[in-house]
Amino acid sequence: MNSFAPIVIWSLIPTFAMVAGGGLTLIKPINDSIRSMILHFAAGVVFSVVSVELLPDIIKRHAPIQIIIGFSLGIATMLALRTLSRRAEKAADEQTKTDRLPVSFLFGILIDIIVDGLLLGIGFATTGPIGTMLTIALSVELFALGLAVSASLQAKLLSKKRTFYLVGICSSIFIIASIASSAALRILDSNNLEIVLSFSLAALLFLVTEELLVEAHTEEETPFHTACFFLGFLALFILDLLSK
Repeated sequence: MNSFAPIVIWSLIPTFAMVAGGGLTLIKPINDSIRSMILHFAAGVVFSVVSVELLPDIIKRHAPIQIIIGFSLGIATMLALRTLSRRAEKAADEQTKTDRLPVSFLFGILIDIIVDGLLLGIGFATTGPIGTMLTIALSVELFALGLAVSASLQAKLLSKKRTFYLVGICSSIFIIASIASSAALRILDSNNLEIVLSFSLAALLFLVTEELLVEAHTEEETPFHTACFFLGFLALFILDLLSK
């Protein structure tokens, strides 16, 4: 389709999920244990997308050179972005609680949101239900991100109103990134698309292992927390089976 309407509509779901997470924290703060369970569940959902949808499609295309190129670019990009994000977090920690706006902290959050938006655009540029599955996975992730951002901004002594506005602005960047990614990928041929899929594979694996699970494990682990990861994996797996 030449219209960008589908990607806009689908990208609204994770966007609203982040806003909902931020708003929920303003109404009733979520404790660390519940947040850890949500992050475990999100990691399971994202990992399910990788193993059920993305990886089989990449294997079927059987293009080892393109896979190596795309996967390597994905890892290099995510490592570079993590470096930038950590520098932003370090700068944010050096700011006092009386600073009016934690710019460095928000910069790190925006990097995460832009990457998620690019991944969704990639998902809808491919064949099959990858885009739909990614929408579900990223919605859970951005909901958890909204919880964290809202709590962090309130810790900086920002008002509830300003916090909600900032969460909304950050979440809107997801739509822009998704549309930009989808538009750029429409001009690529099939070989380049295989590189993009491999890039997405590396980025999503990095998201699960180095972001979601690392953040989830900051809370004391219990069997129920661990079970949430597998519940997330199973839920999307079954949903994918029922949709075919």
